[in-house]
Amino acid sequence: MRILLIEDDTTLGAAVRDQIAAGGQSVDWVTRLDAAGDAKGATSYDLILLDLMLPDGRGITFLKGLRARGDVTPVIILTALDQISDRIEGLNAGADDYLVKPFDLAELSARIGSVTRRYSGNPNPIVTHGSLDIDLAARSIQRDGKPVQLTAREWALFEAFLARPGLLLSKPQLEEKLYAFDAEVESNTIEVHVSRLRKKLGAQVIVTERGMGYRLGKP
Repeated sequence: MRILLIEDDTTLGAAVRDQIAAGGQSVDWVTRLDAAGDAKGATSYDLILLDLMLPDGRGITFLKGLRARGDVTPVIILTALDQISDRIEGLNAGADDYLVKPFDLAELSARIGSVTRRYSGNPNPIVTHGSLDIDLAARSIQRDGKPVQLTAREWALFEAFLARPGLLLSKPQLEEKLYAFDAEVESNTIEVHVSRLRKKLGAQVIVTERGMGYRLGKP
């Protein structure tokens, strides 16, 4: 999953960025709306975390602009504005969730998981795929009743396939889910992670479409 964080508080922004990265997702952090617009125009994001009060404008205006253009990227508002009227304005502008500062980072992770599951068409955190029992909220997997341990990157990659069952994902698309703009990506990174997932979860869990990409295998 690739997340755009728009937050000008450097202490909070660093804490949120580190929390997201620790969970295996990639995050691009900007502190201004003009930079957010540039980032949004350059890449595809799975989720936006949006502060409402920024140095060059209001987050609500940015959000309304997204929705007016037909952009349906999920948005979670992060703000110190805690009045009911502020929440109503944010939700009516098209936000998917609203979290008031200060908040617990674990709660933020739970909100991110909940919103992304809704958008992937599977609000239930428990998924069964063949011999695999997957708890998306707990980020745990059992294979034939036995727990399987995935690294953060392996989980992020597998989650990308689960969110788009049956769809072909190209190598560049998968790299975008794992790495932020400034990260160096080895040429064989995706192949290595796919190989490890197959060893842990089953040889047919991910299918290679030669020269095109990968897709989630049939259960």
